[in-house]
Amino acid sequence: MFILMVVIFVLGYTAIALEHPLKVDKSASALILGTVIWVVYMLGGEGILSLGFSPSWATFLASHPDAHGLHAVHEFIVEHEIIHHLGEISEILFFLLGAMTIVEAVDQHEGFKIITDKIKTTNKVKLLWILSILTFFMSALLDNLTTTIVMVALIRKLIDDKQTRWFFASVVVIAANAGGAWSPIGDVTTIMLWIGGQITALQIIEGVLLPSLANIVVPLIILSFTMKGDVKRPIVQENGTEMTTSGERLLFLIIGVGGLLFVPVFKTFTHLPPYMGMLLSLGIVWVVGEIIHKNKTEEIKNKLKITAVLRKVDVPTVFFFLGILTAVAALQSAGHLSIMSKYLDDKLGNIYLIDLAIGVLSSIVDNVPLVAGAMGMYPIPDVGVVGYAAHFVQDGAFWEFLAYTAGTGGSILIIGSAAGVAAMGLEKIDFIWYLKKISLLALVGYLSGAAIYYVMT
Repeated sequence: MFILMVVIFVLGYTAIALEHPLKVDKSASALILGTVIWVVYMLGGEGILSLGFSPSWATFLASHPDAHGLHAVHEFIVEHEIIHHLGEISEILFFLLGAMTIVEAVDQHEGFKIITDKIKTTNKVKLLWILSILTFFMSALLDNLTTTIVMVALIRKLIDDKQTRWFFASVVVIAANAGGAWSPIGDVTTIMLWIGGQITALQIIEGVLLPSLANIVVPLIILSFTMKGDVKRPIVQENGTEMTTSGERLLFLIIGVGGLLFVPVFKTFTHLPPYMGMLLSLGIVWVVGEIIHKNKTEEIKNKLKITAVLRKVDVPTVFFFLGILTAVAALQSAGHLSIMSKYLDDKLGNIYLIDLAIGVLSSIVDNVPLVAGAMGMYPIPDVGVVGYAAHFVQDGAFWEFLAYTAGTGGSILIIGSAAGVAAMGLEKIDFIWYLKKISLLALVGYLSGAAIYYVMT
């Protein structure tokens, strides 16, 4: 049963990776995987835990000396492990759901249009720098997936040629992943590390900002010498009816982005989980929307009120994270991740090599389960430890560098990050084209940022 759990995880993950050829949404595969792997764990729990690979089972027995037999195994899995992991997973999911709703509300009110309308240049190099730097900082404030969606929509308004659009959208993916890596709210993986207590908001910004900046600036410098000419803008058909006023766009941009920026402040001052700050921000945005639209027509209300916005939120993505994080939690509880951590320590024995390997692997395998696995493999030790273990304390070098590598390594392949998959789906970017035109640039940026971090530490 112990090995069967691994087989199920590999099969489930293969189904997720082959989402398009199989024509089965990855969220459905993830939910089945997350459930079935716990079923196997439950049915074979006594034999699996008797192998002695589960650190949490050892901790449970130490605190429950009278526990023994099948009843103790069931109590451990159902009443201890599932409840414990569900709590951690729920924090991430509610945070994401709140953030996605706020961003969608701003987008529906055309708040981002205030920013995008300021871009006038048609020079390829200038436009690429502007879009990339804008993406880099927007991604840190919002998240890399949302920022990519917004920027691809902008690129469609600025560039007519398909191949040029592909190129700009691909560089935006690199910039979005780089921008998300240094912000506690910029990427799902940094959110996970922040909520899990592996990193703190100010320290991740201080430690990873320069490496992340190098990740996008180095490719931009290379492209500045190779890219020539101007872009041809498409003919834009203006819509005669406007759902929002300029004042409403500015208001929702301010309260939306302000609400997202408020979350780290909320956590710092209240010491409550970040998702509660995000839900508070969503509640405020919701109330403002209700007040502003209360006297408008039903047609406008049905498009702009938060109840309408919620229908546009990417709920399948939330279910995907639920399924994959649930599956990883089962492997953590049963002891598989503990075995993997010992293997990496024995074979590599260097936190920088381990993190670099995780980053490269994240270009093939989704970075969410990789980071979730690392969090399960390496518990945070007590303050005051020395030597190798000191790298794993809160804000230790392992976690900071993991935030960078897992966040930016996915740019090496178009399928390696949520931002890349989004751009691929929106612009129909070809996998082989990206591999030929962009992957080497992304790899150079990835290694440049890693070198910067290594020198800094």
